[in-house]
Amino acid sequence: MAADGLRAPALAERCFRLFPCLDDRARRSKWGLKVALVLLHVIFVGVLFLLDADLIRKTKEEPWYTAIYLGFLVVTLVQYFFTAGSSPGYVIDAMRVGNETYTTSMNSPMILNQSISRNNSFTSSMNRNQLGRHNCRMNSSSWLKLVMDLYPPGSSSRNWTCAYCNIIQPPRSKHCHDCDKCVLQFDHHCVWLGTCIGQGNHCRFWWYIFEESILCAWTVILYIDLLSSKIIKAWWKEFFVIVLLAALIFCLVFLLLLLLFHSYLVLTNQTTYELVRRRRILYLRGIPERVHPFSRGICKNLYVFCCSRDGKYTMEAVPAMEELEAKARPYTGMDIMSCRCC
Repeated sequence: MAADGLRAPALAERCFRLFPCLDDRARRSKWGLKVALVLLHVIFVGVLFLLDADLIRKTKEEPWYTAIYLGFLVVTLVQYFFTAGSSPGYVIDAMRVGNETYTTSMNSPMILNQSISRNNSFTSSMNRNQLGRHNCRMNSSSWLKLVMDLYPPGSSSRNWTCAYCNIIQPPRSKHCHDCDKCVLQFDHHCVWLGTCIGQGNHCRFWWYIFEESILCAWTVILYIDLLSSKIIKAWWKEFFVIVLLAALIFCLVFLLLLLLFHSYLVLTNQTTYELVRRRRILYLRGIPERVHPFSRGICKNLYVFCCSRDGKYTMEAVPAMEELEAKARPYTGMDIMSCRCC
């Protein structure tokens, strides 16, 4: 009996090592939401194949139609998990990447030889240790200098330091209380995805809601065809289908509005946080609301959002006052002819 009592905790500990999310309440809730979303997709699609005899007949006669529909369902779910597992681009990771690049350049053989040759009285090991401590100081100071160059002159570094993780934040970044990290170009924390939407995965998030909108609209059409065909005889089955259709229409309206909203953000190079909390963000105060300070034009914004290969740790500087005044200037006939907004 005593041996069995000892085996139970050991078995539980082994399970927690194999599945660490089971021991984390936050990760358990994330996986619960993911399972719930997959089940919702399965229920909505499964009801069609259980009740729609015409769809089953069409599947036998023209299997390509059903194959495309089910294939698009799988692609949408894959895109969901791909987006949920992606990094939004954390400030701490940007610091680490920048420091590794700086340390690599400082630890190159040429730099080491120059450092050692300057003072021959120290041993090689002492030179390396002192150089390592010097690199740490230079790494933090180089990050501070890099962030300082992104803000307008005269800004205070106290306003850039995160009060929760004590990290110097570049412009457009914000601390997420759910992830407990500062995120580059923070947009929002998506509960259904279980992660933040930021610079690193905003494009993937847009494609996910785009695919989900198409899938939802397609499913709504199939449900309408099912109800109009009068195949369902039992009243309770028809009522159940009507309830599911109403839920689908609600989801479709929400997805379309979300897609249009984020398309507007992409075209103007904004984030949800910047749009909603504009008056609370220090470097955006005093800028007219119709002026989008980080916008480079519609075409450039689209290119950077979709096709840029600069990486997910790039940081944008706050535009100078002259540039903001030029953006606030009213449009003229020449501006329209020259496609100034593009």
